[in-house]
Amino acid sequence: RVLVVDDGSADATAAVARAAGATVVRHAVNLGQGAALRTGFAFALADPSTRAVVTFDADGQHAPEAVAALLAPLQRGEADATLGSRFLDPAATADVPPLRRHLLRLATRLARLTTGLPLTDTHNGLRGFTREALGRLTLTQDRMAHASEILSQLARHGLRVREVSVAIRYSEYSVAKGQRMIDAVTILWDLFLTRAR
Repeated sequence: RVLVVDDGSADATAAVARAAGATVVRHAVNLGQGAALRTGFAFALADPSTRAVVTFDADGQHAPEAVAALLAPLQRGEADATLGSRFLDPAATADVPPLRRHLLRLATRLARLTTGLPLTDTHNGLRGFTREALGRLTLTQDRMAHASEILSQLARHGLRVREVSVAIRYSEYSVAKGQRMIDAVTILWDLFLTRAR
């Protein structure tokens, strides 16, 4: 089953998704990726038949085949959460833009220090959760700082986390929508304010 959270888009996203057979939940205004995930998680957990959830970005970077790879360890009972990593397989990182690679490595080092999780890729939108694990997460970050928030909560609750090798397809469009250095500063500031509160 596919759920599309339309985060206040001004284009035909909702109509195209519905025509393709997806269920669509729409935010009246743009709230941010963290808020979109919070909406999607709540929708999934409200359905008692939901056993697992996989998150998937809408910028064209992710391959549909990754969904099965992320679900497999959950279905076998080997993990509570799976995280996509573009750095487990060196061949998968060949076209990662240099600045993006540098930012991702910095983010990974910071996440390892703050969570203790031995991760190789910390800001990948491909993630899988069992229903039980998803029920333990409480997202408060509306924008991009949700990625670090998820990792912190997975570690704090002692959930079993496994990375899964995934390929990321970069295009001019997806790179333009990606993180910049100022975004990294904003994410750190959001996390600092949350912890200060």
